[in-house]
Amino acid sequence: MGAVSDRHAAAAGHAAAADHAAAAAGHAAAADALRARIDPSTLRWTFSRASGPGGQNVNKTSTRVALLFDLDGCAALSDEERDRIRSRCRRRIGDGGVLRMISSRYRSQSANREDALNRFYELLAEALKPVPPRRPTKTPRRAKRRRLEDKTRRSTTKALRRRPGRDGGV
Repeated sequence: MGAVSDRHAAAAGHAAAADHAAAAAGHAAAADALRARIDPSTLRWTFSRASGPGGQNVNKTSTRVALLFDLDGCAALSDEERDRIRSRCRRRIGDGGVLRMISSRYRSQSANREDALNRFYELLAEALKPVPPRRPTKTPRRAKRRRLEDKTRRSTTKALRRRPGRDGGV
């Protein structure tokens, strides 16, 4: 029986890995579609000195990259898409409606620029994914029974702490 269940577990693991790979491929395709829709001239770049490893290079060159994207000024996105991005990326959007993506992971400006751009398109693709509708579920019978048993046990424990007599103790 163990070999059969191991085989089923392995098959389930492979199926999950295949689902994950398919989702990643779909995610990359969505990011590529956004790459084609959004005009690169709508992206602004700022550069500054990065902190962290890099030795003397860090003190001399501006390797930290900030990609700035004016969400309201982009004609490639519909109002519904803008609202969805605005609601899901609240923390990255400043007061002026500008989305900010920062990268200082690498020691070179070009690598950080590429990293920020890739992460930007992945973020937008993730934000534009439709939210699956919530399926209402019932609390399992076992969970209800366990909760009531815990309440009874707790009530008994507290009742034993009371003084016997008028106040309802044992």
